[in-house]
Amino acid sequence: MQARRIARELALLSIGQLPNKPEKLQAQQLQDVVLAAVRTLTTEVQDTLETASSELSRSSDRLLNSETRAGSIDSARSMVSEAIELTQTAINRVGAALELPEFIQLANQKEVRAYVMELLTQTQAHRSEIDALLNQSMVDWQMHRLARIDQDILRLAVTEIWLLGTPEQVAINEAVELAKRYSGEEGFRFLNGVLRRVSSQINRSASQPASQLEPQLNQQPSPTLGSEA
Repeated sequence: MQARRIARELALLSIGQLPNKPEKLQAQQLQDVVLAAVRTLTTEVQDTLETASSELSRSSDRLLNSETRAGSIDSARSMVSEAIELTQTAINRVGAALELPEFIQLANQKEVRAYVMELLTQTQAHRSEIDALLNQSMVDWQMHRLARIDQDILRLAVTEIWLLGTPEQVAINEAVELAKRYSGEEGFRFLNGVLRRVSSQINRSASQPASQLEPQLNQQPSPTLGSEA
């Protein structure tokens, strides 16, 4: 696995656990970022397993009280199926948490730390402009209504395209892969559509510095494009 791919994943998983201020972020060591990422995954595993347990309990109650009614039985089966899927998701998260340290040992650790710090500091330093750009690129939706993991995938991808000079197709593809790994089943299609519109906006404003983009975005009407997919 490439060092930058590891750095993207670490940035995504640690961004909610680390300081927001760029100067404090720069003081973080790689092990601090890894620990934050593992804590995020651990919390997700606990939450997912609790939800799965609740679904199993509800399905059990429904089966016991169904009196063999077909509708209740079908509903209970659906709940059991969802609980199994949630449990599988939790298992996958545990696997990801165990894989991270090994991946980092196999990669260039200096390169991983340098890129994850650059991603995190630039994202936090320009967060308001990035969010404004993303909000302008959504159709009948707003950033704050997205799941936190989806918001962070979008922010990091925009940082790469807009501020770090990553080829847009590379950044979008990497964001889609992260969404497939950590977001909902349909999340990656939505994020792909948003990022393609963001890329178009950035290309139109390529000659303007970041500090001037947010006022311009606030003056522009919302784009009227197609669906998010």
